[in-house]
Amino acid sequence: MKTLEWVREGVAAFGRPPAAPAAERLAADAAEAAELRAYATHPDVIALRVERVRAQVDRLCWSGIVLGLGFTMTNVQSFAAAGTPAWSLPWLAAWLLDPTVSLVLLAILRAEQVTARYRVRTGSWTRRAKWFTLAATYVMNTWHSWAAGSVSGVVLHSVPPLVVFVAAEAVTDLRDKLTEAVAAAFTEASARATAVTADLPAKFVHEPSKPKQGNNKRSKGRVSFSDYLTVAREAWTPGVVVSPAWVREVTSCSRGLSSRLAATLAAEVRGGDGDE
Repeated sequence: MKTLEWVREGVAAFGRPPAAPAAERLAADAAEAAELRAYATHPDVIALRVERVRAQVDRLCWSGIVLGLGFTMTNVQSFAAAGTPAWSLPWLAAWLLDPTVSLVLLAILRAEQVTARYRVRTGSWTRRAKWFTLAATYVMNTWHSWAAGSVSGVVLHSVPPLVVFVAAEAVTDLRDKLTEAVAAAFTEASARATAVTADLPAKFVHEPSKPKQGNNKRSKGRVSFSDYLTVAREAWTPGVVVSPAWVREVTSCSRGLSSRLAATLAAEVRGGDGDE
């Protein structure tokens, strides 16, 4: 043991710090990994990831709905113009029909986006208005193809309105389920939270654990190694076996840090016994 101390003193004399023992390096790595895992598995971080997925789903659905309604605009205008001369007043007014129906539909979908987020059910008239606008868009978009008996035209002009209809119905359920997913993810992450959150800054700790007896020297911020060691030293009594599990119990420190604390305190205890 003294030989190892001489080697370290000799290395330090040449201006180079002694290399940390492998156990200390592993303990430091474990403490860092535990802190990173605490951030990654924090309930707010998990919920934020689901929120980002929900935002992506909303953007994609809205893009598809707007593009589908834009595709139907020319067919609805042709249906409303009914062969009137181009650029005449009836021909120009026919362009207003499709935006009139589409804006009402978009307003309903936007309202359902908010109500689904907070799990508020809308009335029957809301669904009727949505179905009526979608049905009106479909009829006006496919009327000429049905009248001409063109099967390919019916299929071509049926796909965009039906996609809009299906997307409008599906996006409401998706928002509702994603809201439940956020709550479920937050609850599950909270249940899996470990005592390592005691090492996090106060703003990242969701529910700080109550301090145990003898932890009065802890501050609300980050606790240093010496503070943990002081708490463990005060809690130790003769006959108690110093182990990482015992250190975690009395200090609520992280799993990686408890190994270092147990090793340091055990060395002190053995040294005190030897002096006696």
